[in-house]
Amino acid sequence: MNPYIPVIVVLIFGVVLGCILSGLAYFFGPKRYLKEKMDPYECGVPKVTGAAEKMSVKFYLTAILFILFDIETVFLYLWARSFDQLGWLGLVEVAVFVMILVVGYIYVVRRGALEWD
Repeated sequence: MNPYIPVIVVLIFGVVLGCILSGLAYFFGPKRYLKEKMDPYECGVPKVTGAAEKMSVKFYLTAILFILFDIETVFLYLWARSFDQLGWLGLVEVAVFVMILVVGYIYVVRRGALEWD
């Protein structure tokens, strides 16, 4: 027996169920199109300005820094999972890694990258 048959059955079931539910929503769903419903909407805040208005670079910088430090947290989690096998060398390596992160964070704070003036 092919080991992929259960995967194919689940895939077919998911596609068929998705098509059925989408069709039901299309035929039986509300059809009232209001201007307020069609306006762009993001993060719970209605659109205030046009799309051509420039945004501050600080917003993008803060987002990139958040992603950077968030990804570094993933590396710390992986280190913690394999802590038993790494021994003292792993502890020293992660200490150096965290020190590099702390130095980078201090640099970012001193440069004022996280201030929203």
